[in-house]
Amino acid sequence: MITLKKNFAFQALAILAVLTAGCSSGSGTDAGGTTTDTKKTASADACKPETGKIKIGFIVKSMGDSWFQTETNFAKEEAKTLGADINVQEALNGNAVLETIDTMATNGVQGIIICSPETQLGAAIKAATDKHKIKLMSVDDRLVGSDGKPLTEIPHLGISATNIGKQVGQAISDEIKKRGWKLEDVGALSITVPTLQTAKERTEGAESVILANGFKKENIIEAPWSGAVDIASASDAANSVLTAHTGIKKWVVFSSNDDGVLGGIRSISNRGIPPTDIIGVGINGKLAADEWAKGTPTGMFASILLQSKVHGANTVEMMHKWIKDCTEPAKETYTTGALINKDNYKEAFQKAGVPLN
Repeated sequence: MITLKKNFAFQALAILAVLTAGCSSGSGTDAGGTTTDTKKTASADACKPETGKIKIGFIVKSMGDSWFQTETNFAKEEAKTLGADINVQEALNGNAVLETIDTMATNGVQGIIICSPETQLGAAIKAATDKHKIKLMSVDDRLVGSDGKPLTEIPHLGISATNIGKQVGQAISDEIKKRGWKLEDVGALSITVPTLQTAKERTEGAESVILANGFKKENIIEAPWSGAVDIASASDAANSVLTAHTGIKKWVVFSSNDDGVLGGIRSISNRGIPPTDIIGVGINGKLAADEWAKGTPTGMFASILLQSKVHGANTVEMMHKWIKDCTEPAKETYTTGALINKDNYKEAFQKAGVPLN
């Protein structure tokens, strides 16, 4: 994970932060059917419906990640359906985010949807969009202030991270019981990104459920994950802690996504432990599906298929309405996921409208 750079530009932007002009009240519904009200702000009358061409910016932290590739493809499809222009850009760090916002403003973008690589730059990001009078919405990872608290005035569509994590934990617990493993013989490898709240909530959710199902706290091994946050770096993180636990011969693996789990599985397998003695449950589903498509034995038992179509298409639809009609998105909208495995993943991907290739 990239370290926050406290330079003058960020501090200046944070100082300039002001409340974004609000729009008319509305409501949003999460994937589980729960409606979240959007309150009308004091400056609602300042919003003027856009009668011309609508231009939307979509900033993500890594186009090398399969999640963002799929998410932004859905965003582009929805923009085309709505007759709007969309500009998708990758921003790998905070400086790149602020530069991209300035460039998008120059190109006439009226609203930006963002998954920032540095969520703690929320105040600076909001100040930049306020300066250009651009509407701002976050997706996937919520923007936070310097105090680490969510910027609740910014509409957000995210993943119900704790509940997703609990799904992972329950899938692991159920499979342990099915295989008849003795809990005292099993180790749990938790590969987590300690600097990202969403990631922590996922792994903490999984841990809470396996503990509730009788797992031994001392057998949970945490591997801090940083850097590129890909399979290779996850494997490196796992290696750094596995060497101290060579006596454990059966493992469960969980993380914030498929990459982390596959990295952990790789490291465990390299120690001569067969796939039948590994239960890995990921989050996202795409890399897990690629693993199952190989047709070879794997420790990747299951994954939670997330709703990339909702995150990509629905955010664009929300932003389009906000710009065109002054219908502000719900302040909070959260999605859930579906448990998939090697037997049902093709059907699940088809149902979710997510391409496998």
